[in-house]
Amino acid sequence: TGEKGYFNTRVVFVAESGPFNKRIKRLAIMDQDGANFRYLTDGSSLVLTPRFSPSEQQIAYMSYEGGKPAVYIYNLTAGSRTRLGNFPGMTFSPRFSPDGRSVVMSLARNGSTDVYRLDLSSKAMTQLTRGNGINTSPSYSPDGSKISFESDRGGTQQIYTMNADGSGQKRITFGQGRYGGSVWSPRGDLIAFTRMSGGQFYVGVIRPDGTGERMIASSYHVEGPTWAPNGRVLMYFKETASGNSRFSRLYSIDLTGSNEQPVNLSTSASDPAWSPHLQ
Repeated sequence: TGEKGYFNTRVVFVAESGPFNKRIKRLAIMDQDGANFRYLTDGSSLVLTPRFSPSEQQIAYMSYEGGKPAVYIYNLTAGSRTRLGNFPGMTFSPRFSPDGRSVVMSLARNGSTDVYRLDLSSKAMTQLTRGNGINTSPSYSPDGSKISFESDRGGTQQIYTMNADGSGQKRITFGQGRYGGSVWSPRGDLIAFTRMSGGQFYVGVIRPDGTGERMIASSYHVEGPTWAPNGRVLMYFKETASGNSRFSRLYSIDLTGSNEQPVNLSTSASDPAWSPHLQ
């Protein structure tokens, strides 16, 4: 095909265990095919939404460590973690900029939730969204010029885009139901998302201008799309329920919506995030 593969990559995710009403969620990592699985955290604190740095040696994630939801950086080389500041509110849903110099995330305080950018060297915070509603799940375009995010400012949860400085905010989804979990393709041509409509969950893609919306997977609960570095394959998690038990499994699928394959793991898993190519 002339396109680079993705076999020299890893995936970070949340490994889940325990009863449904008392779930233990641990940060874990594996090769893209499920090999070399290992835990990164001990499960004493709930963790969510891990995301790789472009340098591949750091992971941003949300943790309830200390009893308050906050964003942390995990250093894969040192095996250490650092909290990103001490903000007057809850921080969550982090994602690195393409150059790795900043993190965009949501900050909830004083009754509002907005997207902020944190410069990792100066620790300066810049507010990118304002107004009523919940604004969260930011994701940079690969060139760093734009950010997608979800917001319920229009009455329902939908996907928006904006320039990296917060200007030019524009709604791009208008279908039935709720949209969330947007993540920009490494190729820059598509944005993947989760859609909830009619009692069903979908993973789909859409062009950044709002055209060409297409669903590629659906289930009782399917969520958390992430792109392979070549932009041709996605991974997500699919949950099945039986009585009071729940089990989440990671799947990969071609961009065409064909060749859905489960990842061979013995643990329940959610919130996958694909790494860049290993150096």
